[in-house]
Amino acid sequence: MDKTVPSAAHAVGDIGDGASIAAGGFGLCGIPGVLTGALLDSGARRLRVVSNNCGVDDWGLGLLLAAGRISRVTASYVGENKEFARQYLAGELELELTPQGTLAERLRAGGVGVPAFYTPAGVGTQVAEGGLPWRYGPSGEVAVASPARELRTFGGRVHVLEHAITTDFALVRAAKADRHGNLVFHASARNFNPLVAMAGRVTIVEAEELVEPGELDPDEIHLPGVFVQRVVLAAPGDPRAAKRMERRTVSAPPVGPVGPADRVGAFGSSGGPVQAPASAQAQAAR
Repeated sequence: MDKTVPSAAHAVGDIGDGASIAAGGFGLCGIPGVLTGALLDSGARRLRVVSNNCGVDDWGLGLLLAAGRISRVTASYVGENKEFARQYLAGELELELTPQGTLAERLRAGGVGVPAFYTPAGVGTQVAEGGLPWRYGPSGEVAVASPARELRTFGGRVHVLEHAITTDFALVRAAKADRHGNLVFHASARNFNPLVAMAGRVTIVEAEELVEPGELDPDEIHLPGVFVQRVVLAAPGDPRAAKRMERRTVSAPPVGPVGPADRVGAFGSSGGPVQAPASAQAQAAR
């Protein structure tokens, strides 16, 4: 069955107001930017999103958030988005925080039909005991709090019951796909994408490369097409397909020529930390 669709707009066209969506990615790595952009253009509102995080202020799911399209988020980390913090503290957004490994397993469990499972993660915290603020009221009071979870002991260790996650739709980014929906991911861009794809009732994939059935070696397929309903090609020239970094952590290049004397102390006999070249330090001092 050919699962390709002509455009991202066509692929997300039936995602309506109030839909639940699982989105792949970790930070900005492996996010379905083309599909997210098409969803923004569609005008769908009150979306309930499940994702490891919610993008940044000007990219990824952060674009939907800034436009007021998201009403609820289930995530493990939300620390890179100031608008997210503002909406949450103002009571405009509901947030369910869950441990990262638990989130991954809740998605996987939903994909394989396991309704719930027990885990020791979160025992002795508000994850298990309840009381985590899910939504604040207009005066800063907790309007909706997380409920207490069921606890059971296995092998002498206490575990908390977690429910599986399934969503109406899943948005996924893959490095390569064939027309039958078999997917290959690249390195760390795999992250949550296979789990998200499994949890969605309708899974939509943007692929960087599209190949014909039979071109993928069965051993290189990371996710079989049984979990995928729609595939769209993410054109290299589409700005929404760009791969951005959250934070650059490279150092500035040295100023002026670097000679042997400049390298003294970088990895010297003392074993000390790397230092800026002496010529660069002198230039900075001026």
